[in-house]
Amino acid sequence: MDRLVHLSIDNGCATITLRRADARNALSFELIHALASTIAQVSAHITRAPDEVRVVVLAGEGKSFCAGMDLKAVLHDPVKMGGMLQQLSMSLLALRQLAVPTIARVQGAAIGGGCGLVVICDFAVTHPEAKLGYPEVDLGVCPAVVAPWLVKKIGAGPARAMLLMGATMRGDEALSRGLVTHCVASDQLETATAQLVARLITGGQYALACTKRMLNELDGSNDARVARDAAELSAKVIASPEAQAQLARHFQTVPTPPAR
Repeated sequence: MDRLVHLSIDNGCATITLRRADARNALSFELIHALASTIAQVSAHITRAPDEVRVVVLAGEGKSFCAGMDLKAVLHDPVKMGGMLQQLSMSLLALRQLAVPTIARVQGAAIGGGCGLVVICDFAVTHPEAKLGYPEVDLGVCPAVVAPWLVKKIGAGPARAMLLMGATMRGDEALSRGLVTHCVASDQLETATAQLVARLITGGQYALACTKRMLNELDGSNDARVARDAAELSAKVIASPEAQAQLARHFQTVPTPPAR
């Protein structure tokens, strides 16, 4: 697991780092599995030794936070893609339900599912030159897995416009549109995140846990059915001839003929 996702715990902060820098931390089957296992490990640690983990930081190694789903790797394997989407969707749910504040430290790119990891966190810190957004419809793909969380983050109307339009935006625009909570100079990203961690650790542990649980209940974040249905819809669209052809053109591969 440590090869693809690294977990470190220091001074009350658990940092989960995606470690597929050569592919801009694109979400492969193996990376999603490792991330799911790490989130479960952190959740168990919070339950077992709550004083040791007061905040969680989600980060990406290298130049980018997360370039989104590794669609090319499973382009002609709809079954494997469906499994990836289900595990990613349930991982987003598990990350949301952690009983401590969560922070995404976002450098470079956070695209599609990567931007889903951003909005699932309670806080997100990025820099003006970063690239964030949801270009799924441009590729013939349905952004169903991230849609429920984006609606909760910025509201139904703005989320509708953002997802139907597709494309990406800079980090400073992401701040103005509500995707992130902080935007600082790129050389201040780690410092600003550390300052936010230090501030959150001063909060009452029980009070924060109860507040998160209440907020999750109020906005429907605990509904696992929505997460499962979203993954199924996204997998159905990706498996369609339209999406397969459009993705094949994008990645310049030869599409597999449909079964007769």
